[in-house]
Amino acid sequence: MKRRQFIKAGVATAAGMTAAPYVARAAQHFNWRMTTAWPPGLPMYQSGPGGAEYMAKKIDELSDGRLKIQVFAAGELIPAFGGFDAVSSGTVEANHACAYYWAGKHPATQFFTTVPFGMDFFGRNAWYDFGDGLKLWNELYADFNAVAMPCGCSGVQMTGWFRKPIHSMDDFKGLKFREVGLAGKIYSEIGIEIKQLPGGELFPALERGVIDGAEWVGPAQDRRLGLQNAAKYYYTTGWHEPSTTTELMISKPAWEKLPKDLQAIVKTVARDANMTTIVWSQANNGSALEDMVKHDGVKTGQLPRDIVKQLRKVTDEVLADMASKDPFTKKVYDSFVKFKKRDDKWSALSEAEFENIRDIQA
Repeated sequence: MKRRQFIKAGVATAAGMTAAPYVARAAQHFNWRMTTAWPPGLPMYQSGPGGAEYMAKKIDELSDGRLKIQVFAAGELIPAFGGFDAVSSGTVEANHACAYYWAGKHPATQFFTTVPFGMDFFGRNAWYDFGDGLKLWNELYADFNAVAMPCGCSGVQMTGWFRKPIHSMDDFKGLKFREVGLAGKIYSEIGIEIKQLPGGELFPALERGVIDGAEWVGPAQDRRLGLQNAAKYYYTTGWHEPSTTTELMISKPAWEKLPKDLQAIVKTVARDANMTTIVWSQANNGSALEDMVKHDGVKTGQLPRDIVKQLRKVTDEVLADMASKDPFTKKVYDSFVKFKKRDDKWSALSEAEFENIRDIQA
């Protein structure tokens, strides 16, 4: 009897020793604040499928309330472009924006949003996951006490809105145009005056003629900002942003405090949002554009090819020049270019070839 009692006591003690730490871990709760670069209610970015609020809700649900994230739109807690410093300093735990907004911190940040004449959604995300893209992204952000991951994509973006029609390079040069990232630098090289404005400031600037044109995202998001009421000429090519990644930037100390299972939930929700936003864009852009053409008098067109050819030439020069001036930028540039060459070969035989034959009639 004594032996059995001793064994029972030992089992109970062992069970208590293993259960107690588990209970302590399971009881951990975290409350984060996440700022964004987006106006309140902006589809796909701030609200709706795949946006910052969507992500916060999903993380709350999947973590059973252990990680709650309060989301603040641009201007509610910090300015639209203040997220990088807020996360890096630990003022907030996370920020939802695009990495090319931080070009002033380091030029290589721009490669982690989009590259003019670069890869599409599939190629870009393949570079993140199966090339060196995500590794390099976080290598760079380690210097700023942060980690990052993709959490959204708009797909191919529209060239933008213009108050007057564009027929040639003569119509293009000298314009005051809203653009960010590498495309802004490339435009500057051909004589366009660039204005880096957050989304919430685009409509009044365009309507009052402070700028002559503006690029934002695509028909569904642009309509939400009312840009069709400030300009009527809407051009396409997507040269500047063939695939635009949204960034989830997280304070490194806050990230490292999370248990592994909560880190996994954040990564899973970010990946879900990345796919949700690209398919949401595909589902909504066509009907939004049709509506603006039909009801708002919007005139669509392609950017003239002579302009596109000049932009391609300048793009190659600008990227090479950037790489020559900074070792880490060169490291990212070399990785991107090498991966793109391989991706281009396969894309030419797959997606591009299918596009060539998809409308053939039997």
